[in-house]
Amino acid sequence: MTDTIQEKKVVSLTYTLTVDGEVVEQWDADDPFEYLHGAENIVPGLEAALNGKAVGDKLTVTVPPAEGYGEYDADDFDEFSKEDLGDAEIGMAVVLEDEDGYLFEGFISEINGDVVKVDFNPPLAGKTLEYVVEVVAIRDADEDELTHGHVHGAGWEDDEDWDEEEDEE
Repeated sequence: MTDTIQEKKVVSLTYTLTVDGEVVEQWDADDPFEYLHGAENIVPGLEAALNGKAVGDKLTVTVPPAEGYGEYDADDFDEFSKEDLGDAEIGMAVVLEDEDGYLFEGFISEINGDVVKVDFNPPLAGKTLEYVVEVVAIRDADEDELTHGHVHGAGWEDDEDWDEEEDEE
């Protein structure tokens, strides 16, 4: 097979992601990670490194913050009343809605009395990412996947088929 990774392909990978020498995430051959190439489903630095690779290719990719989750922005936080957030704990993820109805995910970084500081940086912002990757499969994306911009299958609750199956039960 001469298939290589390019836009509109669904790619299956095994990988280990380390940050500062610590394993952060791992996917193996029994349960590979799948994504739609070219749809910004993964960090830009890894996606660029995978362009043109084929099944069986193995590579180590170092992704600097600018090509990963971005630089850490020390001003990207806000403070809230502990009363507004309920059982707040340091490290806990929270989803907050602004006055226009937009949702923002953040992480509680500090609690000082009744004031809770929520950091809106991605957890890996400012970090260099080290991926050890193997390409295990490549296939053409189907029309629904291209329309929705992601791979369909287990775990994608916004699939129309998933919703219809839920309604039939």
